[in-house]
Amino acid sequence: VQLQACGGGSVQAGGSLRLSCAASGRAFSSYGMTWFRQAPGDEREFVAAISNPGGSTYYLDSVIGRFTISRDDAKNTVYLQMHNLKVEDTAVYYCAAVRGFGLASSVEDYDYWGQGTQVTVSS
Repeated sequence: VQLQACGGGSVQAGGSLRLSCAASGRAFSSYGMTWFRQAPGDEREFVAAISNPGGSTYYLDSVIGRFTISRDDAKNTVYLQMHNLKVEDTAVYYCAAVRGFGLASSVEDYDYWGQGTQVTVSS
């Protein structure tokens, strides 16, 4: 599966963005989907995951209540709705896919990656 992320941008603290990740190829519904992020000088970290099927979600503690992951299997797309953005959310955001149920939080668990989209939050 090939992944294409978009929706990043520059916002002020407290603002909102919605990231999208479109998948090409068949059987998107067979994959657990996840968002990671990587700030300059930092390791890539888990942000949010949604299972296959999409009944379960899992979040980084610091984004609970602010971010929501969802998926639309008819559109082969996973979303990350981000509200009340903070300066510390600034990073390149990546979507990733893994066959099966999903909800894994380690980079090593993922086989497929999108190209990343930049999110910049200013104070």
